[in-house]
Amino acid sequence: MTKRLMLAMLAVTSLSGAAFAETADKTIALSNNYAGNSWRQAMLESWQKVTGEAVKAGTVKSADAFTTAENQATEQAAQIQNMILQGYDAIVVNSASPTALNGAVKEACDAGITVVSFDGIVTEPCAWRVAVDFRKMGAGQLDYLAQRFPEGGNLLEIRGLAGTSVDGEIHEGIAAGVAAHPKFKIVSEVQGDWTQTVAQKSVAGVLPSIPEVVGVVTQGGDGFGAAEAFSAAGRKTPTIIMGNRQDELAWWKAQKDKDGYETMSVSIAPGVSTLAFWVAQQILDGKEVPKDLVVPFLSIDQAGLDASLQTTPEGGVANVEYSQADAEKVIAAAR
Repeated sequence: MTKRLMLAMLAVTSLSGAAFAETADKTIALSNNYAGNSWRQAMLESWQKVTGEAVKAGTVKSADAFTTAENQATEQAAQIQNMILQGYDAIVVNSASPTALNGAVKEACDAGITVVSFDGIVTEPCAWRVAVDFRKMGAGQLDYLAQRFPEGGNLLEIRGLAGTSVDGEIHEGIAAGVAAHPKFKIVSEVQGDWTQTVAQKSVAGVLPSIPEVVGVVTQGGDGFGAAEAFSAAGRKTPTIIMGNRQDELAWWKAQKDKDGYETMSVSIAPGVSTLAFWVAQQILDGKEVPKDLVVPFLSIDQAGLDASLQTTPEGGVANVEYSQADAEKVIAAAR
């Protein structure tokens, strides 16, 4: 091969976007434990969109996604063990438990497989973690309510999916927020599973037995269900913290337009799955990546509601998707 031909081939490679050819033959799999709400569906859609483009560009060979039928750590552990047998180069994990998958994750690491957890992270030291400061997200809800209600008041707390790191950390943040603002009191705690229908049923079940509340602190996917439960019970609607779902934002806008209803909305962007993908790709490409990476959560205030609703698809979630350059910036910031 002549030197001129070699240079021409390198130029074509660079222009085609496949300059990252060190990972062109690498395979990445997504292990997801749950897809039963709009956030998880948007997360999977973002993964398919961004990884599909990366495969087409020749950045990686494949980026398959798998979701377990039930939210069971044992089933997800078996799924990861199967991925090990299939010979994937990297596994990106949204975990059912911070600890129950550690054995399977360690098996993957011992087999030379890169493991990157996100959203629902794992604590196994060999894995990487891409996470939001969920404690801060929970505590921030109390900071907001303290500004709205300086005299404090009763609160209802809606929990997420039991056993996950996300649920535990947001709950801990809310508890810390209550400790920092002791005029507030959690008078009831229900499980919402990050799902509108479950949250509505759970809230409806406790409303007859709890006093008036000034606010509802949440984890995402539960705000609209809570609003429906209060309405059906003929109770005054408190300030419900929303979780960036389109049905929540649409309800919020309708109430704002009607009588000036005020609240805020906060959640992790579903597109964090794409950041985890690019982190895995960077590790496979030989880059030095810190084990723990933190990404900001996505907040919507009263002033930003209309614009956010316009860009959020019906049935979807307000979202941000990440590029390889975004991943490089997050990695650099963590060094």
